[in-house]
Amino acid sequence: MNPRTTPAERALSALVATGLALTLASCSSDGQDTGVVVTTNILGDITERIVGDQARVTVLMKPDTDPHSFAISAQEAATLENASLVVHNGLGLEEGVAHNVTAAAEEGVAALEVGAGVDPLPYTSDESEGEPDPHFWTDPERVLMAVDLITESVIEEVGGVDADTVRANAEAYAAEVAELDTWMGEEFAALPRENRRLVTNHHVFGYLADRYDFEVIGAVIPSGTTLASPSTSDLKELSDAVAEAGVSAVFADSSQPDRLATVMAEEAGVEIEVIPLFSESLSAEGEGAETYLEMMRSNTEAITAGLGAS
Repeated sequence: MNPRTTPAERALSALVATGLALTLASCSSDGQDTGVVVTTNILGDITERIVGDQARVTVLMKPDTDPHSFAISAQEAATLENASLVVHNGLGLEEGVAHNVTAAAEEGVAALEVGAGVDPLPYTSDESEGEPDPHFWTDPERVLMAVDLITESVIEEVGGVDADTVRANAEAYAAEVAELDTWMGEEFAALPRENRRLVTNHHVFGYLADRYDFEVIGAVIPSGTTLASPSTSDLKELSDAVAEAGVSAVFADSSQPDRLATVMAEEAGVEIEVIPLFSESLSAEGEGAETYLEMMRSNTEAITAGLGAS
């Protein structure tokens, strides 16, 4: 220290140094690596099982939420932009946060679009025809593909994880998903073929239908997103198809009102039960679909019960 420096000058220098240190610490905290950030809670549950205790996993989408319309706060956007890896469904599912994911990727954050890597199916009818269907998780076989994609991305992009541990976690979870697939196949196979006909509130079960040999009669909202709305002619066309097919149950997402499905049932002029399913979001704890595996088992039981009476 300069011996000619006065006590007041030394005090001022100390104050400036303290302020600078606090500023640097704040910047370091703001830019802290937030680990793995996942957009949807279905992928969040899967990712958490794979990662285990090897890294922090932040899930942006809350339980009982519509993935097409949910948005995130500025703080959550900052968490996303500081991630080592962003895991998102993609294929147009998370319409409210797609721009946040794009912004993070443009800043150099590794982003895994899971839906694009699991051999996506195209929509086959109505206004979304030909576009890739993002709802791949209704087919456990494709979830197994997703497990592989997430596992390798975590090992490659997230520093400090033990690759052997992550792969062991993934292998154990994949065995549970494969067991789920076998069980679902057995449950659905017990339904008469003529009963395997689905009507839903919007197009969400194309992968399940493809995997387990169901016919999708149609959807109340003729789109792959809940943000669309049906016209009067859409409802009339679907109600005619439902009446002709003799379907006795319509399945609506548990997070969405069943008003449209009820109106369609009334239009069909036949008695139709509206059955809630957990189609696009996990539920809160204790409500029947806290995890992906629990969600799929609950839906399988609801579908077989609803169509078994057809």
